[in-house]
Amino acid sequence: MSKIATDFGINKALKTLGINAINEGASTGSHSFSKGDIIESYSPVDGQLIGQVKSTSKEDYEQVMVVATSAFKTWRTMPAPQRGEIVRQFGDKLREKKEALGKLVSYEMGKSYQEGLGEVQEMIDICDFAVGLSRQLHGLTMHSERPGHRMYEQYHPLGVVGIISAFNFPVAVWAWNTALAWVCGDVCVWKPSEKTPLCGIACQNIAATVFAENNLPEGISCLINGDHSVGEFMTKDTRIPLISATGSTRMGKIVAKEVAGRLGKSLLELGGNNAIIVTPDADIKMTVIGAVFGAVGTAGQRCTSTRRLIIHESIYNKVKNALIDAYKQLRIGNPLDETNHVGPLIDADAVSMYKQALENVINEGGNVVVEGGVLSGDGYESGCYVKPAIAEAKPHFEIVQHETFAPVLYVLKYSGNIENAIDIQNEVAQGLSSAIMTNNLREAERFLSVQGSDCGIANVNIGTSGAEIGGAFGGEKDTGGGRESGSDAWKIYMRRQTNTINYTTALPLAQGIKFDL
Repeated sequence: MSKIATDFGINKALKTLGINAINEGASTGSHSFSKGDIIESYSPVDGQLIGQVKSTSKEDYEQVMVVATSAFKTWRTMPAPQRGEIVRQFGDKLREKKEALGKLVSYEMGKSYQEGLGEVQEMIDICDFAVGLSRQLHGLTMHSERPGHRMYEQYHPLGVVGIISAFNFPVAVWAWNTALAWVCGDVCVWKPSEKTPLCGIACQNIAATVFAENNLPEGISCLINGDHSVGEFMTKDTRIPLISATGSTRMGKIVAKEVAGRLGKSLLELGGNNAIIVTPDADIKMTVIGAVFGAVGTAGQRCTSTRRLIIHESIYNKVKNALIDAYKQLRIGNPLDETNHVGPLIDADAVSMYKQALENVINEGGNVVVEGGVLSGDGYESGCYVKPAIAEAKPHFEIVQHETFAPVLYVLKYSGNIENAIDIQNEVAQGLSSAIMTNNLREAERFLSVQGSDCGIANVNIGTSGAEIGGAFGGEKDTGGGRESGSDAWKIYMRRQTNTINYTTALPLAQGIKFDL
């Protein structure tokens, strides 16, 4: 282990979470096994090897599915409030291991330790939400057109839910899906990102402990590991009625096509190209705080990161200069050190993408007002640390139309009224998160109206990132249209059934049809 890992207690955290030097990448609970190749997990914090995971072979996967489908037959018959009690216990285990898991998230993914703790807190929060939900999986009762009949709807578990998650939220997005799926009576098979496999092992170890302590069958929580080929095992599997996938739009289109081809359901949380509109009535101080955190938090690797700042021409220079001053105060370095604001990108590929984006915006005629670059030297040995950059650009630039998964903020100018700013915001293909900074009530309401933001999330006087679990999370257009977490997102994990009961001695037909024998 490196000095950073030693100084910040990574060894202790790994031990607490049951992480070994070589970990089995397929697990159905307490039983772990794998016959695949080795996946090595290197920390972007210091470039050091953290551990190894054996990937899941096709044979391993089949074993997982046999156990998962068997466990479903037992789990679905347990009353939902009792399933909620199991989820409550899982949430309590997360509380006990919050510090250790938060450190692993920070060290393996590269986000700040506070964000790592925040991600585990999201897991705890969704467990609390799911516990309450376990007593509210309600249907509807409708009046029948036939006398002596009762008609209602109810919801049943789907079966095995397949979850494919991304590296940037290596634990929380799994929990958003899993906690709700569990109380709905489903079992889950999870493929975490191959870039953060140890976070997946840690979560599976915690879940397995809870199910074992309650003498419940293996297979309610299952784990597989590997690259996209392992994910294809699930997307092609007719035994999995729902695939929940988080990642790029490119990946999501492949998943959607494959799952739709077998008439399965998919829940897609894909790319975002999120914007904040800044009107002449904006509070500049609030705007700078929201924009800077949105652009540089998690080193710009959130799906809700702020990519575009659309500023009215009358205050453009004032806002731009305030941002430049704020960026001078950013501290870049070891994310486990809580005095730093910005940690590393996930790997060398992400660094290359960042550099290419800055080259592209210059080639298209943009102007870089806060210079970027890759940091080197003491503390930056991994080669993954970059400077958050700001570039002046035009809305029609090709690079602006795409999601840049790095701390690059494009500042754009608009003139005229709020409708012009909304048009600029909506003209990109993605539709995840959006925000407006204004103290003008009419502008705010216009932004939230049917003629306003076309995104799944639209905020007023807060930034684009930092969603709460109580509201459904997701977006439109190339973001995929899925919804996870709060509100009535639970319905995607269940199948709806309409029931009609005749409690008379006659058999009248619907629509008044006569059929006499």
